[in-house]
Amino acid sequence: MIKEFLKPTILTRALFFILFDFFLFTSSLFLAYQLRFNFHIPERFLLGLPDLIGVLVLIKIVLFYLCKVYFITWRFFVLKDVRRILLSLILSYLIFIAYLIFIYEGPFPRSALIIDFLLSFVFVIGLRFSKRIYQDLSKPDSINPTVIIGANQKAISVISSAQDHQINFFPVVIVDEHSSLINSYLANLKVHHCNQLESLVTKYDINSAIITKAYNTQQLDLLFERLNKLGIKNIKLSKLLGDKNENIRDIAIEDLLARHPKDLDTTAIESLIKDQVILITGAGGSIGSEIVRQCAQYGAKKLLLLDHSEYNLYTISEELEEIDHVTLMQSVVDKKLLEKVFKTYHPQIVIHAAAYKHVPLCEENVEGAVLNNIIGTKNCIDLSIKYEISKFVLISTDKAVRPTNVMGATKRVSELYAQNVDAKKTLITAVRFGNVLGSSGSVIPKFKRQIEQNVPLTITHPEITRYFMLIPEACQLVLQAAAIAKNSEIFILDMGEPVKIVDLAHKMLKIYDKTDLGVIFTGLRKGEKLYEELLIDENERETRYGSIFIGAKTEYEIGKLNEDIESLLVTPKKIQKLNEIVPEFKHNI
Repeated sequence: MIKEFLKPTILTRALFFILFDFFLFTSSLFLAYQLRFNFHIPERFLLGLPDLIGVLVLIKIVLFYLCKVYFITWRFFVLKDVRRILLSLILSYLIFIAYLIFIYEGPFPRSALIIDFLLSFVFVIGLRFSKRIYQDLSKPDSINPTVIIGANQKAISVISSAQDHQINFFPVVIVDEHSSLINSYLANLKVHHCNQLESLVTKYDINSAIITKAYNTQQLDLLFERLNKLGIKNIKLSKLLGDKNENIRDIAIEDLLARHPKDLDTTAIESLIKDQVILITGAGGSIGSEIVRQCAQYGAKKLLLLDHSEYNLYTISEELEEIDHVTLMQSVVDKKLLEKVFKTYHPQIVIHAAAYKHVPLCEENVEGAVLNNIIGTKNCIDLSIKYEISKFVLISTDKAVRPTNVMGATKRVSELYAQNVDAKKTLITAVRFGNVLGSSGSVIPKFKRQIEQNVPLTITHPEITRYFMLIPEACQLVLQAAAIAKNSEIFILDMGEPVKIVDLAHKMLKIYDKTDLGVIFTGLRKGEKLYEELLIDENERETRYGSIFIGAKTEYEIGKLNEDIESLLVTPKKIQKLNEIVPEFKHNI
């Protein structure tokens, strides 16, 4: 029962401070009298002292309660709380002075009031800060000696969180490369130059790092490798949310690989999306769902979410409770059912993200890949033209460039159809890009699962490389490219430099401190190639955005292409027919 009562609740905290404040306030006025009279209080002043103590203590406690002083937890006690206490004391003494003038009839030494004010302030603040001082002076063994990288407001917030024991870190030093900050102090920690990091790690036995400064991907990667070589495995990133909340998270492979485009034009995207009825096929997939979120963010009037996966469709629709949207659980292969969508909802823009994209599965299911990737795309394009949709956007892939697999070949046929069909009043465009970080079926989630299972990471080939970009940024660039589309272009996103998958694997093992697991090479899978390409030739054209290029158009007589697609549907030799339509298709089996 006693244990339950002593639990730190609002009530027990208030009672605790009221009890101690009663003792402190009683002692302070008595001590003020003693100091005023050199520890020999005259009897005429002593007679009325108990009454005065009672009145002043009562006023102070009531004012403290009304000003919410008793609801402050001492581990969160900060400067603004000191101001609140000071204000409460000032009001208390004003009321007490009124009592002395209008009610009290005995003698009272005025200087004792000033002494009591100072003593009360020191006692009350001292009590509130006592736990903070004790925590700051004590360094539990479980706390990690930590270097903070970046002298800024976020660093101060991290230090405050550590002092309040909200995070299991003990900041001992700050480093920064900004020369004007060197040898200054932030929250009582000295700022050193980052070139002293090695010596500081040894001196303070540092085993953790919190990065509070914003670095680009390349800089962050170099910093990660530097810390790793120093034996610092526990590396965190600090991101300030709003003005007060502190969020510290583990550094992730996405932080070291992501390419952040510098020419993102949100105005262009908004001009495309705002107040439009937009149909997104494959709306529950990795790319489709992010396209949905972006369209919602940029003010779409209505979103039509089409996907044949019940779970994926349900998941994305749950995010859109306040957005006008319709869920359409169907396949783009069913043209009759798809046409009902166009008739019923009259979309103004169609963004076609529905596709089978897993290379080995498409190799094992060639007919399904042809139907979904080619016929599904053709259905969407034909209906967009028929119903005079203003703009149709095809999401394509780098695997469509000199394809070596069925998936890439089918996407290339879709590009050819998009470029050569008679679009009439519909503007049709395609956007091609490489791998996105964290998408379903990508290598990063697979590596994470293997690390969790404590097994070696499996890679098909030591030389295999891929392009990577964050899903939100890739989707924003897709919409930005679509906004500037004019006539059957294939836009190509600048994905940065390709990354060797084996390097990515070793970096992930370092991040998770699992380098002992190692990697195993299993051999290239059917249809897989070592290097992905984003361009068919070098004739691409620049746009006004450095992150977006236009690929050269491939002419293909549309009547012939339609005949070839019809033949592809019925022939048992689908690989051979795909090779006829896409001559650069070199099937890797």
